[in-house]
Amino acid sequence: MKEIKIQVSPEIAYNSAALEEFLKKEGYFEPFVQIRKRSIDARQKSVKVNLDINLDQKPITLDYQYEYFHSPKKLGKSILIIGAGPAGMFAALRCIELGFKPIIIERGSDVRLRRRDLAAINKDHVVNPESNYCFGEGGAGTYSDGKLYTRSKKRGDIKRILEILVKYGATSEILVDAHPHIGTNKLPMVVTSLREAILNAGGEVHFNEKMTDIILNKNKIAGVELSSGSTIMADALILATGHSARDIFYLLERKKILLEAKEFALGVRIEHQQSFVDQCQYKVVERGLLPAAAYSLVSQTISGNKQRGVFSFCMCPGGFIVPSSTSQAELVVNGMSPSRRDSKYANSGVVVAIQKEDWAEFKSFGHLAALKFQEKIEQEAYTKVISNTGNKITQSMPAQLIKDFQLNKISKTTLDTSYQPGLISMDFREIFPKFIIESLKQGLNDFNNKMKGYENGQIIGIESRTSSPVRIPRDNITLMHPEIEGLFPCGEGAGYAGGIVSAAMDGERCAEAAISYFSK
Repeated sequence: MKEIKIQVSPEIAYNSAALEEFLKKEGYFEPFVQIRKRSIDARQKSVKVNLDINLDQKPITLDYQYEYFHSPKKLGKSILIIGAGPAGMFAALRCIELGFKPIIIERGSDVRLRRRDLAAINKDHVVNPESNYCFGEGGAGTYSDGKLYTRSKKRGDIKRILEILVKYGATSEILVDAHPHIGTNKLPMVVTSLREAILNAGGEVHFNEKMTDIILNKNKIAGVELSSGSTIMADALILATGHSARDIFYLLERKKILLEAKEFALGVRIEHQQSFVDQCQYKVVERGLLPAAAYSLVSQTISGNKQRGVFSFCMCPGGFIVPSSTSQAELVVNGMSPSRRDSKYANSGVVVAIQKEDWAEFKSFGHLAALKFQEKIEQEAYTKVISNTGNKITQSMPAQLIKDFQLNKISKTTLDTSYQPGLISMDFREIFPKFIIESLKQGLNDFNNKMKGYENGQIIGIESRTSSPVRIPRDNITLMHPEIEGLFPCGEGAGYAGGIVSAAMDGERCAEAAISYFSK
């Protein structure tokens, strides 16, 4: 196998015929050309693309070639998994590979029926608390872009996770690009294929069923009670409910199962025209064959003699802002992009680090103090928008031009937006505490110094679900809760992941840990 590294123009890198012709001119005539890695270098006067290419006599196949050989009748003991997001689904796949039967309980609908619930939020401003942008098959990532980039290289085999996604329908481009994503229009098909594989191998998936209680035998998992009134007995429970399942945190607190308050980040979405981001990053008027450009910005600010970070989060080039509330009387946004990232808008979370001292007023809530701080801001935003509009219900978001925000002015008009439920011009000082306002002002000013013209965008709130404000502790070796035998906190909601890939890897690890527990 021949491996070469080249740097070429975008017109060659993103055009297979042009790349083939280029390689022939360089003296490479192998019949199979496969790009293994692709990254953009925009540091030069003209943008170049770095390619790692394998040349061989035969096409390269995926390393992941696993086929489930277990008959459903031969699967071993059942493992109960709460949540059908990436952590839960990859935990289920790993259970099957190792010969155990997974039973997934998902509070929301399958990906097809979820679309109806999303339409109700966008068009009618009505939030289904069980099925929305956060809850339902595939988890929050299914209709929020499907970004696959992760820095969690020590938590598992990233390549394996990506190859599994390709096996079940994702484009092979995710194996190549430095910052891969599937796209919210493609993810539902992939999620459906994953579910079908689980079912065909003998697993179970139950939708519109919510865990309402955990059954304990002393300090050991015995089963769960469901919203339907039924009970499922189990010796191992993988809890993969995501960072927005607040009822689960409240349930664990009521049962005196150990939790920990956790630092997180909270702020807003910033929206620009995608052409602005392209011009800043690529230094060209038209990007041509280059993908929609992204950015990553960070600033260290001082508020009240305290240093805290302000940073961009979940940047969505060529994307849309979507309503991500999980109950009616709160306002939350997220960002997403279709696979082609061809929207004229770009958006990114810009968030402020929230630290232990910031939720001191809620200390009476113990381990849920950070959660209560998060809830308060989301609910106050809702109340303020209702007061400003006179509507009985709303998912319209407060908005303010960045320049007006810096001057403490309510914007006379807002800019065109991708946010479908609409915007309400407001002063964010009505919603955020002073330290968040001060930190955002400093951070946005710094961002404008780094990307000239950044101040011409607009602020849309509220970006608050960056990560879980609660951690469910677990042993570093067994991955089991330190006090409850058979309970395996898992994924983003438990505080051990930060995106699709890291959640999937954690799901696999928890499945292996649960099976090791059974083997003792």
